[in-house]
Amino acid sequence: MALPLTVGVDGSDSAFEALDWAVDEAALHRHSLRIVYASRWERYETPTPGRGRSAGQVVGRDVVGVAARRAERRNPDLRVDTEVLAEDPVHALLHESRTSWALVTGSRGHGEIANLVLGSVGLSVAARAACPVIIVRGDEPGLHGTHDRVLLGVSDTPGGPEAVRFALREAATRDCELHAVRAWRCPAHETADHPSLPDGTCIYHQARADTLLDEALTGPLREHPPVRLHRALVEGPAHKILVERTAAADLVVVGAHRHERHPGLQLGHVAHTLLHHALCPVAVVPKVEGSIRS
Repeated sequence: MALPLTVGVDGSDSAFEALDWAVDEAALHRHSLRIVYASRWERYETPTPGRGRSAGQVVGRDVVGVAARRAERRNPDLRVDTEVLAEDPVHALLHESRTSWALVTGSRGHGEIANLVLGSVGLSVAARAACPVIIVRGDEPGLHGTHDRVLLGVSDTPGGPEAVRFALREAATRDCELHAVRAWRCPAHETADHPSLPDGTCIYHQARADTLLDEALTGPLREHPPVRLHRALVEGPAHKILVERTAAADLVVVGAHRHERHPGLQLGHVAHTLLHHALCPVAVVPKVEGSIRS
């Protein structure tokens, strides 16, 4: 049986925006939808003075009930189940990630410190989850999939192959173009005297980036149906290049880093920047150990 797509809700506008996106994504990939509310999310929220209760005080069943009815209105044919968990939200969502095809969350909560919710929950989940995590954020065109383009940031990190496969599946299912981007830079300390730099240019670094891009794409491309692929080598810092290109994408996909000396996944600078500044939803894909998710 296919694993569900799980979405975390907390009653905020951002969470309902993420829910709408998750409904469409689950239907697109023919997965069921699981709606989860962690009842201790109120520790990350501050009630707004003069406006009554914060969303953290709303009964969990009411929140998931509203979410389930909203999902049903958006897609009556989608199978939906709900769960209220009396756990810390990060712990609850990390546990859910072990039995989910992907995990979806919003980019903000509500209250005066709404913009910090990503830092306290979303970033922790994206950095340590066992499945791909999609933070739903961006402008209207990016959220509504009007660009017909999936953007893939290609790196040489261990999580790279899974990120490429995920991006290929998204592009194939959406019947859209996949833009695979590899950034490269010529170190400032290197000069024309460097043996690897013919004619004093950065040809070596560009050629190496080209080779790494081919190596990253070749294996996964053989495993998936053909997609419209555009490959790009761009000189400059990867985080700036990808953020700029999210303005013309419906989803940006990057791999997560795994450091042997630290437990779980660690977000690199590129993923961290995208989660805060991308103009479309961001998928952070971990390396899958020993199995392939259905």
